[in-house]
Amino acid sequence: MNLDIEIDDNSFRLRARAWLRANLGVTSSDNIRHGGQTARKTATQWLAKCHAAGWSGVAWPREFGGQGLSPARLIIWYEEYTRARAPSALDCTFVGLNHAGPTLIACGSDTQKSFHLPRILSGKSIWCQGFSEPGSGSDLASLKTTGKVEDDMLVVNGQKIWSTCADLADYQELLIRTEPGSKRHRGLSWVICDMTLPGITVRPIENMAGVSHFAEVFYDDVRIPLSNVVGALHDGWNVAMTTLGFERKTAAIALQLELSVTVEDLITSAQAQPGTALSEQLADLRAEAAALRAMTYRAVLRDGGTPFDGSLIRLTFAELAQRIHRTAIDTLGAEALLDGPMVHDYLESYSETIAGGTAEIQRNIIAERILGLPREPRA
Repeated sequence: MNLDIEIDDNSFRLRARAWLRANLGVTSSDNIRHGGQTARKTATQWLAKCHAAGWSGVAWPREFGGQGLSPARLIIWYEEYTRARAPSALDCTFVGLNHAGPTLIACGSDTQKSFHLPRILSGKSIWCQGFSEPGSGSDLASLKTTGKVEDDMLVVNGQKIWSTCADLADYQELLIRTEPGSKRHRGLSWVICDMTLPGITVRPIENMAGVSHFAEVFYDDVRIPLSNVVGALHDGWNVAMTTLGFERKTAAIALQLELSVTVEDLITSAQAQPGTALSEQLADLRAEAAALRAMTYRAVLRDGGTPFDGSLIRLTFAELAQRIHRTAIDTLGAEALLDGPMVHDYLESYSETIAGGTAEIQRNIIAERILGLPREPRA
C-alpha cells in the first residue's frame, strides 16, 4: 500500500484549501449543531455552494454527478475541510450524501438514481434513516415494521426510532419486513419512503445535550409504491449491509479527521495550564488520533481487507471521541461549562458508542467476522 501523496495531489490540496478559505467566511456551525429548520437552511445552502463549485460528492462516479476522484483525494479534501473548520459534516445532509446516495449508486434502479442523486448532491432533498426500532436497534434483524404488498403498493405499519433529522427530511431509507412469516434477515426490503406521505407521524426526541437530532417515526397504513424498493423485494438485508458498510467506513471520514483538529485545539487551550500529567494525557490523545487517522487511510486506500473493517474504525472513533471530549471538560474545568459548543459536544459524545451499532456489537463483528472467533451464544 502506497501512502505517498503525488505532486498532482499536493496541487489538489492547495486548490481545495484556497477554495475553502475564499468561501467559508463566517460559518454557522452552531446553527447546524442545534438543529431545526435553521440548521436545514444553513446546511443545504452550504452544500449548494459546494456543489456549484464541484466539491459535493467528490468521490461519487462522474456519471452520477460526482467528480470521480480517487480515495486519496477524498481524504485530502476532508483533511482540508476539517482544518478549515468548515461546517460540521454531521448535519442533516449527512445521510443522503454518505450512505443513502452511495447505496442507490450501488443497488438502485436507473430511475431511482436519475431522480434522487442530483437532488442529494445539490442539497435539494434531505434524507434520514429508518432502521432502528424499539427493541430492534443493535439486533436489527429482529425488526417488526411491516410492508404488506397490495397490487403495486406496499402498505407500511409500525415504528422506527433514533431517526436523525427525520423532522427535516424529505426521504427516508426505510428497512421493513415485506415477506409475511419471515424471520431474522430474510424477507426484508430496503425502501425509499417519501416523508410527506399520509400516515407518517414524526415526533422529535430531545437528547441530554438539549437538541432534537433524533426522532421516532410512526407509520399508519402508509402506501409506498413498489417501484421505491431498492434492490430486489425481500432482499433488503443485503442492501442494508451495503448501507452500513458505507456508514461505518467511508461515511465518517471527516468526523474521524475532525478529532485530530479537536485535540490540537485542546492542546492550544491547555498551554496556559502546564503540568506533567496533563501533558502526558494530551500526548496520548494526539497519538491515538494519529492512529485513528492512519487506520482511516488504510481502510480507504488499500485493496483487499474485509467488508467488516469499518467496525474497527467505528469502535476506535467512538471510544476516542468520548475520551477527547471528556478530557476537554476536565482540562478547562469550570470554564468549560460556559462554552456552549464544548458542552454540547461532550454530551453528544455519549451517543457515539450507541449510534451506528453499539460498541458491543462492533466488538462481536470484529471477533466473529474478522478474527474468526466462535460466535457469541444467541438467545
